[in-house]
Amino acid sequence: MSAPELHSAIVAMVSLAAGIAANHPAMGQCQLGRLRAAGVPESQIGTVIEIARHIRDEAAETLDHRFDGAKSDQPTPVEGEACCTPTKSGQSCC
Repeated sequence: MSAPELHSAIVAMVSLAAGIAANHPAMGQCQLGRLRAAGVPESQIGTVIEIARHIRDEAAETLDHRFDGAKSDQPTPVEGEACCTPTKSGQSCC
């Protein structure tokens, strides 16, 4: 039994978010075009972009923090860290 296909707009949103979070050089331009052509509101596209950027930035900060801890021979704690934090506008990314 095969899984049901996702709507093309959902696939484009996931792909856009993943590309931004991964710093993909194409920067999701194709997905932006597809989302706009599908009539997805700019506010929803903006939310996807905000969440993806937040996850990307949060990951970079965590890596930097762990690297800084490793440089000082002080391991940085992982236990008790939040799953994710809200974006600057308060948007949940979980």
